[in-house]
Amino acid sequence: MPAIRGTVGKVGHEWRTAPPPPLATADLVGEPSLPTAGRPGQRQPRGADATLRVVPIVARAPRGAVSPDLFDRSPEAIAAHLEDAAHYPGGHAEAVARPRTEADIAEVLAQGRPVLAVGAQSSLTGGATPDGAIVLSTARLAEIGPPVDGLVRVGAGVVLATLQDALARQGLEFPPVPTYMGATVGGIIATNAAGAATFKYGTTRDWVRGLTVVLPGGDVVDLMRGEHVLDHTGTFVVDGPAGHRVVPIPTYTMPDVVKRSAGYHAAPGMDAVDLFIGAEGTLGVITSAILRVQSVRAGLCYALVPVADEPEALALVGELREASRETWRTTDPAGIDVAAVEHMDARSLEILREDGADRKYEVSWPDSAGLLLLIQLELPSLTQEEAYDQISRALDEDAPDTPLVRFCKVLAAHGVLDDTELALPGDRKRADQLLGVREAVPAGVNARVGRAKRDVDARIAKTAADMVVPFEQFAEMMTIYRDGFARAGLDSATWGHASDGNVHPNVLPRSYEDVEKGKALILEFGREVARLGGCPLAEHGVGRHPVKQALLRQLYGDEGIAQMRAVKRALDPQGLLAPGVLFPA
Repeated sequence: MPAIRGTVGKVGHEWRTAPPPPLATADLVGEPSLPTAGRPGQRQPRGADATLRVVPIVARAPRGAVSPDLFDRSPEAIAAHLEDAAHYPGGHAEAVARPRTEADIAEVLAQGRPVLAVGAQSSLTGGATPDGAIVLSTARLAEIGPPVDGLVRVGAGVVLATLQDALARQGLEFPPVPTYMGATVGGIIATNAAGAATFKYGTTRDWVRGLTVVLPGGDVVDLMRGEHVLDHTGTFVVDGPAGHRVVPIPTYTMPDVVKRSAGYHAAPGMDAVDLFIGAEGTLGVITSAILRVQSVRAGLCYALVPVADEPEALALVGELREASRETWRTTDPAGIDVAAVEHMDARSLEILREDGADRKYEVSWPDSAGLLLLIQLELPSLTQEEAYDQISRALDEDAPDTPLVRFCKVLAAHGVLDDTELALPGDRKRADQLLGVREAVPAGVNARVGRAKRDVDARIAKTAADMVVPFEQFAEMMTIYRDGFARAGLDSATWGHASDGNVHPNVLPRSYEDVEKGKALILEFGREVARLGGCPLAEHGVGRHPVKQALLRQLYGDEGIAQMRAVKRALDPQGLLAPGVLFPA
């Protein structure tokens, strides 16, 4: 039987149909109103019978007053904003702006200097490293409005952990959050960030209903889904105090995968909201967003599953994916409901043991294990006694037909039940321990890269890929990674989101030559991933990183980059917003 600790709580992932009591926070000035039932444009029908009224996007003047302490030119303030999580070199700036209002942001843009909007600066691509002029911090855009009918208005500077805490007090949550809870709402929208549970809940894009954006020139647009949809002309038109803009949407075909953070969104019939999601702050400054939220999932269960080899692991993941999709299709109350499956390869397991993470988090796995899976399972409400009884009887002929019993039977069929560690609903401590194991892998890799940079060669840097393929091609992609690293003689570790077909192969460099070999391999991997119908830029974005920018050009070609530049010229003709992000300035 699996190792089990903890108590069991209630689950509740149904959509809320009535507004909960409001949060005790102020409304954001200048945000679009939350839609109410029957509001035109809230949810327009799609398909042959849909009639979409296409109208120009009418911009308005910014609201609010200019703050007297908007700019901070102190060396201390500037120094605190010169580097993001990628440790991309060369960060420099003239000033830091901390706006509170739309008028503040318009004032910053009116300076005629390059502007880089940043949140937590947790970018892994150099996209939040300034290259001169003004850093616009969204830290003061931090208000959270009251939830209404499953929607909530949130400032761009709100930290995800703060948002989740505020929502939890109302029995709500925002499920597509990425792994790093210190990121901001504006940051995850700018990169279309995704997390472990993308398999069930999708990416940030799927949960954004509206945006307020300050454009270069100071115009402000309030966008709600369904109100402005791309028509046969292939353009969006923006009319406002700063003038008339015609924005041509690129004609390239985006990879059809669950995750994609690869330049400007472009698709027939796309919504104007989607133009700014994933644009990495190059087209406008997002001040606030209207997000979908749902009832909190009280029945989360985590399972750490050691598996002998990758083929067996992928067979297990594939069965859980299919079972979960069938549950969603049929709403079977006894069906398996998996939201995410995380993957850690054999080298990752070695790192965990070398760093003592197994002892720190009180977990173990047999020496025969070739990898670990961390499964996020959603369960209905049941007591602790019921959970223990179901697990102990799972393989009996008279076992009850429940999601937990079915899950145990699947694990048993794959020969992994006895070695599985479970954290049942309500056991936050054990859940945090199992999640800590997963997070210890990238932490261990980053520490090794840092030591090599310090002790071997200062030019050594993190060298990693962030690619996604359809799950049906996942095994081939993993083989391509392994064979490539072996051919180049590189040490590597790979972990990530197996349920999405998205993992992160990382080089463990012993020399600067390893870094150079790794960069060449990543471009090779990108070509192979595209051949498999995937996307070489899944969830971290492009930023300033030359390899990421090369992958973007490799994906869409010179013509695709030229079409992106045309979008930017239409909205930012002086090229002042985030110059050098996505493509060279």
